[in-house]
Amino acid sequence: MNQIYQHLIPDVSEWPVAKQSRNRQEFIAELNKYVESQVLSVHKNNLNDLISKAVYLENQRIKLSPWKVDPPDEKAYWKGISSELEASVHSEERQERETKLLRKIIHRYNEEIVGHFNPGIFKFSRIFLTSFFKRLFNKYFDKNQWRWGNKAALQQKIKIKGDIPLIRTLFEQGTVVILPTHYSNLDSIMVGYAIDTNVGLPHFSYGAGLNLYNVEIVAYFINRLGAFRVDRRKKNPIYLECLKSMAGYSVLKGVNCLFFPGGTRSRSGQTEDKLKLGLISSLIEAQRLHLENGENKKIYVVPLNIGYHFVLEASHLIDQHLQLVGRDKYNRTKSGGPTIGSIWKFIKDIYSKSSEVYMSFGDPMDVFGNKVDESGRSYDKFGQEISAKDYFTFGGELSNNAQRESIYAKILGETVIDAYRKFNVILSSNVVAFAAFHIIYEEYKEAGLLQLVNQKDKKFSITRNSLEEKVHIIVALILEMKAKDAVTLSDEHWDDLHKFVHEGIYKLGIYHTSAVLKKDKNNQLVCEDIRLLYFYHNRLVNYGLEEIMGWEKV
Repeated sequence: MNQIYQHLIPDVSEWPVAKQSRNRQEFIAELNKYVESQVLSVHKNNLNDLISKAVYLENQRIKLSPWKVDPPDEKAYWKGISSELEASVHSEERQERETKLLRKIIHRYNEEIVGHFNPGIFKFSRIFLTSFFKRLFNKYFDKNQWRWGNKAALQQKIKIKGDIPLIRTLFEQGTVVILPTHYSNLDSIMVGYAIDTNVGLPHFSYGAGLNLYNVEIVAYFINRLGAFRVDRRKKNPIYLECLKSMAGYSVLKGVNCLFFPGGTRSRSGQTEDKLKLGLISSLIEAQRLHLENGENKKIYVVPLNIGYHFVLEASHLIDQHLQLVGRDKYNRTKSGGPTIGSIWKFIKDIYSKSSEVYMSFGDPMDVFGNKVDESGRSYDKFGQEISAKDYFTFGGELSNNAQRESIYAKILGETVIDAYRKFNVILSSNVVAFAAFHIIYEEYKEAGLLQLVNQKDKKFSITRNSLEEKVHIIVALILEMKAKDAVTLSDEHWDDLHKFVHEGIYKLGIYHTSAVLKKDKNNQLVCEDIRLLYFYHNRLVNYGLEEIMGWEKV
């Protein structure tokens, strides 16, 4: 049974993200000054080039990649910036005018990025998401329940792993930042819901892709639930500094944040093994600024690996991944949109099937990757207590050294990746997909992966006995890893091979139109979409299982 924790701060209006939203304009004004100082510290002598680059890239974005959510005055705004910049070149007050333009751009970006938090909308979302997730994870009728069950039944479908009491204790002592893996568009709301209902922590400020705002009903809620907007089309240095500073300055102000350090959803289905260090470096900077301000506050980092038996958009994601790696050698799937048959199957599955999701929290650490105890003290790999101040002190004084802090960010990123691997909850569906894909791939390994996945309309069959034989060996290997505390296991029948395989087949991609793996009338196991089987197989790469099994690493 999952332990369900009482809320640390029951009053929603007293949450850090709610307080930030109440003082939004004041926060933006402070953030503007902070971003300006950051930009000028690097680009003070080349503002013209910096702003020119921003204007060029923004005009390219408007022309080549317009979105419904974009402000209607985009084209006119950047034309005005360009004209003002050109006029400033021959002005005696060139520096002042360029700085004024920089402030104007920064304010526009920060107004877009900084979100809102509405306690009333949040309370409504609790009710709505409970209803939504009950339908996604519970059967319509299940044992000892009526019509998709109740909230308590749903909470047991959200499996929580990790040292939750320690995380809750640290929340009261400093600022907690959660860094999840990213597989699905459901991740933000799923993690937010679990943190609220199961873990009992206040809502976290989190990053949401601006593309989600193209859907009006989604935009309405996300815009009022503490999300800061992330527009991945914008690549100019001013915008990137605004985005980085939003995360770092929020943390500096005591707002607990959640962001995906991988940057975007995993297209391959594999757990991230490379992270973008921009937002991670903002945490290092925020910790230094605490010390420079004479504040004895600490920032705590908690990795989180999310585990699903299904990812609703997996077909789209793996298609993008294969196109990227295969280029013109991969025949991309042409989507004709949902059909009556696919819609009916989805509705039927919603009523008749159930699943669960795992939230596996890694060990909390400081911003340098050191483990921390319940008092917030940091310890290095030798078990020696260490002070955050020591990391920023040179010659007996605190100092700002960008190169040094970039190394700290890299170390933190590597420590988070190690935690993702260790706290990845291995599911029965992961093991079944891994074994089944390699059994099929053995026949095609000479031709290669692309030759196999290009056969989109072909159904591939394997025997139940061959699958169970391979799963039996893989399970034994995984249990050895577990004994060394190197992996995390699901709450499934690891001690009963037949039940374990049955669970894996049943839960593997349950809501897809094409069966990832199912039993046919001849008692064979049939894969109707080899791309999806490959996607779910990828959760177990990088554990060395292929080499031990004598399989080629795909």
